[in-house]
Amino acid sequence: MAIVILRELRETVILKEPKETVILNEPKASEGSNGSQMTEKQGYVYILTNAHNKVLYTGVTSDLVKRVYEHKNKMVDGFTKKYSVYKLVHFEVFVDMVGAITREKQIKGWLRGKKIALIEGKNPEWKDLYDGLC
Repeated sequence: MAIVILRELRETVILKEPKETVILNEPKASEGSNGSQMTEKQGYVYILTNAHNKVLYTGVTSDLVKRVYEHKNKMVDGFTKKYSVYKLVHFEVFVDMVGAITREKQIKGWLRGKKIALIEGKNPEWKDLYDGLC
């Protein structure tokens, strides 16, 4: 499973796994109202498809496992429920939600062919990546 990370100008941690390198930025800390340090939520952009890989859906969340679970169990009304879109074929991790939302908007603006190239660059067999998350 591959994870694509966009970097900001912050401290970078590099984790090595078999056959791949994952670059992960430390989440930014901000001061809370009581003076304590708060960490911003990580963000995720993800692409789901249906059983036949014909329909693509791009979304953003701060809890990828929970959100994909909701799609798989048709707990989310709307497009994904209507078209049985539940298979996680691509995701990217961001240090904060702002970066994730920016990337989601970028991907949503792409033509289908560019989205397919993004998916196939890391997941050429269109395997469901959800099981590797849990």
